[in-house]
Amino acid sequence: MQIVKGGTVSALLKTVPIPKMFHAKQEFPKDRIDPRDIPPLISRELSKPEFGSKIRPGMQIAITAGSRGIRNVNIITKAIADFVKLKGAVPFIVPAMGSHGGANAQGQKDMLAGFGITEESMGCEIRSSMEVVKLGVSDAGRTVYMDKNAYGADGVIISCRLKPHNAFRGTVESGPCKMMTVGLGKQKGAEEVHSDGMDRIAQNIPSMAKVVLEKAPILFAVPCVENAYDETCLIEAIAPENILTREAELLQFAFSNMPSILVGSADVLVVDEIGKNYSGTGTDPNITGTFSTPYATGGLKVQRTCFLRLSGVSHGNALGVGLASCITKEIFEQIDPEAMYPNCITSTVLRSAMIPVVVATEKEAVSLCIRTLNKVDKNRVRMVRIPNSLHISEIMLSEEYYERVKNHEFKGVEALDKPEVLAFDEQERLTTPYLTV
Repeated sequence: MQIVKGGTVSALLKTVPIPKMFHAKQEFPKDRIDPRDIPPLISRELSKPEFGSKIRPGMQIAITAGSRGIRNVNIITKAIADFVKLKGAVPFIVPAMGSHGGANAQGQKDMLAGFGITEESMGCEIRSSMEVVKLGVSDAGRTVYMDKNAYGADGVIISCRLKPHNAFRGTVESGPCKMMTVGLGKQKGAEEVHSDGMDRIAQNIPSMAKVVLEKAPILFAVPCVENAYDETCLIEAIAPENILTREAELLQFAFSNMPSILVGSADVLVVDEIGKNYSGTGTDPNITGTFSTPYATGGLKVQRTCFLRLSGVSHGNALGVGLASCITKEIFEQIDPEAMYPNCITSTVLRSAMIPVVVATEKEAVSLCIRTLNKVDKNRVRMVRIPNSLHISEIMLSEEYYERVKNHEFKGVEALDKPEVLAFDEQERLTTPYLTV
């Protein structure tokens, strides 16, 4: 497919009026754990008798590490590994990311390196493999698998982030149970979890997690929760017998700390960068409203969305492009189907990998979204720009919002300057900087 600049498409988009925009600050609850306090906090938490007593000298202990760009994940993972060493045991890290990383061992190891998790930085071995063992069958009839290296360990520590999922709602969503069944299940286990469809995954995850807890040497879980600023705000160790109930409680806490685009609705959303480090679907639909299934709702109510760039740490996995109205040629040319398609084949959710309209430049992407709006005055477009779905404490809003923001109609939103024309360079790349991001 040839995407050209200066052709018919460019001519149709050339004169589309792009609204002036202003920078705005969004205020959310700010409880956080300073990164310097994370190692001693984890040491105190794991020193509690119900956790520390489970780690004995000489034991081989597997520690999970996932595929998301979790804040302080390298600090958290190393702190757990250091505690294990302090107890005289031998830690090793297991990539627990289902089919991510191209569904191959080296790809998963490379993803961890992108988050600062290497054998050198962690001071322990990383054992990456796609081999699994069969643990049993859940009460819903799904076969449960587990990473062979983890299963062969004397104990497994489930380290992960706990948050709302981007495609379904349940008593537990993204957290220890999903890490045990999808992450540690590797490609084979992840596919089994998803095989009944996203309308059943909320039942499959806890029922399959029960099998893992019964058959595998799970010592405890150490989930973290992040605040609206993508900062660690809670780390808590959970005994295996309490994981299902405590995870459900912490999910509500995670929901209460989720950020949002506080204006609530827009005509156009511009997302500067997408990637696996921000969400499994490139952007978190709990923020952007770009859900891949009908089994979860929320986020910004918006008519058109464009994605401009793909993060380097995604390694060509642009899963989520299908949720946009439009993407740029730059993203399109970076897509690696071998990295992206294993995810949607495994999850059975194909929409995320479908290719939307592709245009030559970032300016054309914005213009296409505006031109194709329905029932909207093109000279009064409500447009929102965000750097990505993880960092939305500062956003940009079109001038249609300006007076409403100045009049305090949106709680927690403050204008930082006045509306100005957006700047694009000679390649029509959006260059207006954020003030603080």
